Amino acid sequence: MSLDQTIVSRLSKICGPDNLLTAPSDCWPYGYDNSRRQALPDAVVMATDHNQIQQLVAFCNDERIPLIARGRGTGTTGATVPIHGGIVLSLERMTRIIKMDPANRVMVVEPGITNQQVQDAAKEHGFFWSPDPTSAAFCTVGGNLAYNSAGPRTVKYGSTRDNVFGLRAITGDGKEIRTGVYTSKGVVGYDLTRLLIGSEGTLAIITEATLKLTPLPEAKRTLQVSYQDINSAAAAVSAIMAQSVTPCTLEFIDGQAIEMIRNYSKADLPHGAGAMLMIEVDGLEASLDQAADQVAAAAHNDGLLELVVAKTQQQVASLWETRKALSPALRNIAPKKINEDVVVPVSEIPVLINGLQALSEKYAIPIVNFGHAGNGNIHVNLLIDPDDPAQMQQSEKCLDEVFSLVLELNGTISGEHGIGLEKRDFVAREIDATTLDLMRRIKSQFDPNNILNPDKKLPPASPIGHQGPEAIK
Repeated sequence: MSLDQTIVSRLSKICGPDNLLTAPSDCWPYGYDNSRRQALPDAVVMATDHNQIQQLVAFCNDERIPLIARGRGTGTTGATVPIHGGIVLSLERMTRIIKMDPANRVMVVEPGITNQQVQDAAKEHGFFWSPDPTSAAFCTVGGNLAYNSAGPRTVKYGSTRDNVFGLRAITGDGKEIRTGVYTSKGVVGYDLTRLLIGSEGTLAIITEATLKLTPLPEAKRTLQVSYQDINSAAAAVSAIMAQSVTPCTLEFIDGQAIEMIRNYSKADLPHGAGAMLMIEVDGLEASLDQAADQVAAAAHNDGLLELVVAKTQQQVASLWETRKALSPALRNIAPKKINEDVVVPVSEIPVLINGLQALSEKYAIPIVNFGHAGNGNIHVNLLIDPDDPAQMQQSEKCLDEVFSLVLELNGTISGEHGIGLEKRDFVAREIDATTLDLMRRIKSQFDPNNILNPDKKLPPASPIGHQGPEAIK
């Protein structure tokens, strides 16, 4: 669609001329995310406050103009790509901390503030906010809410949904709503807070979030454990998660990733290792050595090759350098890899990894796996060249079988990257038709004219062709 001058003039009055972009050269940077998809919006509005957004949504609803909320564009599923044109609503200027309430472990923020800015502000008062995605230094809290993105600390402290008390938002017909509470308990009404978190801007636009803060631990202990095979590592994960000390981080790296790290960096890793775990335990300094010993005991089994416990900050940094070397190694080998984030029950991790190895051989596509072992959230990386049509065709078939395998194992096709466009047409494999119909009706109640991020998150009622694999990067 295109916007006529009358509409542009109305937009300018609502948001102010300094907050409106209409020139294609200015709008293009807001038409893509980290999925490499791109589409040109007709205009970009730079949001500055709640009232402005409410007027804008009401206007777009009246005029039937698609409206796509956007943070910093770090998502990997095409969820903020304006496939129908319309208006991209950038929230990057809404960065205020509205309220800091240490006595109640609460912080109220606008959606454009970055995750790191929240962590820094919370740290000044002895707290942290649990969600810590890899892109924390750049991604916005609004984006974390849109995708329910959380990162490795989820294993102990819960997902984004578990760390938000309430929201202020604007529905698709321009009405303000407040969801949730300001307390750690509350059961009045339906839980619309958890519904909006993870909805990818398809139900309402969040303008404020009341965050639940957690006290910073006194200290941490870091362990690196190598195993001869994936089955031994998975058995260790199950044993670790079954004892009384819950690690704050429990990360998994497969054998192919270990070799990649070894070839890329100077990391001193055991030869022949089929899997590795990175474990952190946090808590009171006085009891932390005992807690780390308990986790280390659970990590011991017949497949163990090496267990290293960091004694100094330098050793901690050295151990984590191993994990940090993986991303640049992957970019060096396959800069446009396909990155998925499936989840399976912890006990099914070895079945998943062995199945992925079989698919790698079947389709002649290298697959590297790592992720959050404590909750079975594995990042599956297909190392392909998207400029090779034949390999892309093979990757589509391979990815199709990856999702089938995950669902057979009672898993889910996305843990925190979201659905957007890239996984939209696989959703019906996981969610039955009756439930999908109910979700579409919920969408119509929040957004009766379907202006908020249309054709994302849920497959259309009439199936269309698969849109392609996620996150070529």
